[in-house]
Amino acid sequence: MASLLCPTSATVQQNPKILCFSPLKSISQVNLFSFTNRLKSNPGRCNAFFGSIPDDLLGQSLSQFPVIKSGFVRFETVTGELTDVQKWGFIFFAGLTWIYLTARPGVLIGAIDAYLLGPLQLGLDNLTGRRSLKRTDFLVGDKLGEGSFGIVYSGVIVPKNVSVEERGPKRGGRTALDMDGRFKEKVILKKVKVGVQGAEECGDFEEWFNYRLSRAAPETCAEFLGSFVADKTSSQFIKGGKWLVWKFEGDRTLADYMKDRRFPLNLESVMFGRVLQGVESVKRNALIIKQIMRQIITSLKKIHDTGIVHRDVKPANLVVTKRGQIKLIDFGAATDLRIGKNYVPNLGLLDPDYCPPELYVLPEETPSPPPEPIAAFLSPILWQLNSPDLFDMYSAGIVLLQMAIPSLRSTAYLKNFNLELKAVQYDLNKWRERTRLRPDLTILDLDSGRGWDLATKLISERGYLRRGRLSAAAALRHPYFLLGGDQAAAVLSKFSFN
Repeated sequence: MASLLCPTSATVQQNPKILCFSPLKSISQVNLFSFTNRLKSNPGRCNAFFGSIPDDLLGQSLSQFPVIKSGFVRFETVTGELTDVQKWGFIFFAGLTWIYLTARPGVLIGAIDAYLLGPLQLGLDNLTGRRSLKRTDFLVGDKLGEGSFGIVYSGVIVPKNVSVEERGPKRGGRTALDMDGRFKEKVILKKVKVGVQGAEECGDFEEWFNYRLSRAAPETCAEFLGSFVADKTSSQFIKGGKWLVWKFEGDRTLADYMKDRRFPLNLESVMFGRVLQGVESVKRNALIIKQIMRQIITSLKKIHDTGIVHRDVKPANLVVTKRGQIKLIDFGAATDLRIGKNYVPNLGLLDPDYCPPELYVLPEETPSPPPEPIAAFLSPILWQLNSPDLFDMYSAGIVLLQMAIPSLRSTAYLKNFNLELKAVQYDLNKWRERTRLRPDLTILDLDSGRGWDLATKLISERGYLRRGRLSAAAALRHPYFLLGGDQAAAVLSKFSFN
């Protein structure tokens, strides 16, 4: 035992790499002078802490991970004749390349989607018949809404065992379709207007974006079923007209709920699965609005991560599902800045009530995008210089104000608000001091004004290098979302639907 704790001189001479101190003796008893001389003549080191790794240890470790081992062997082959400095330079360059290709808006992920996942989805859809929809697969019900380029209807899928003659009246309406037990699967259909300039192109873009998001961020939008072209003119159908089809997830938008005087309490059971007992009315309103806002910004973050900017965020384009989910719709004005899809520098399909002061998603002087591969490769630079995602965040800020300030839900009041805001250079704090509209800011002033602070950081002009205004990721880290009783309410809402 003693020899193990403190080896003899002979042991040290035979194995000079060992240096141990006995815990039973003081350090002064160790002949440091003689040990130093011994190290000079035979510079050994304590392998327990500083020794070199055995030659076969790396190989044994890599053998457990064949892919890493193969990559390491290939790296050794490529860099075998390089000096250490050149190897480190190679590693540094490879690291920078990886960071660049994976930075927003995701050149590498976008390339995988465009050249692998997209064609794979197309092949699977063709096999399953998803891309072979036709007019006779659907019955159209009530009209739900209308925009510049399309009309939205409710509808149902016609079962295969129902013959053409049995398909019922062409104008049955939603109520009649709901009462007909033969039609189980509901859908939402959008008819692209025929003869309206830009409508057909807008419909093609919307279809492309829905397919893109169905792969990249499916939880942000309604499930897209596909499209078809009417083969003849009858009822709502016009021969050659294009229709887009989504799975029915809700036929009421946030705008529909906001028209009700009971808003936001009319969404309480939808968002949380129950009435929040023991909570004051104002705080209940604030919790519901906060839950809606969190979902909106979370969805925006996900689509921005793919390089897509929606460009038309407003209550009418936010569907509320029966499970309390908020989903974005109407991607006709969206643009994919990774490849320049639906992007013209001086053109934007905008709603003036929700459009930020910069008007365009990128500066007007930005050149038209080059061919897709080149545009994709340059997109991280363009994104870092201009932060185009902040375009949507201004619109989200307006939605927050509308939900929290009852009078701002009026179209006329909203227009007056925008005029006053422009006069004070989009400074909400100045607007608050000078406005004649007498807004009720009670909800935004709760919890030391965290809601108001978030609004001021979303609704603002762009600053130096087009910065300023919170991104979606930064907004989700704001104290408005991180603090307060809404965390418990959010957990409650999750459990209520499981």
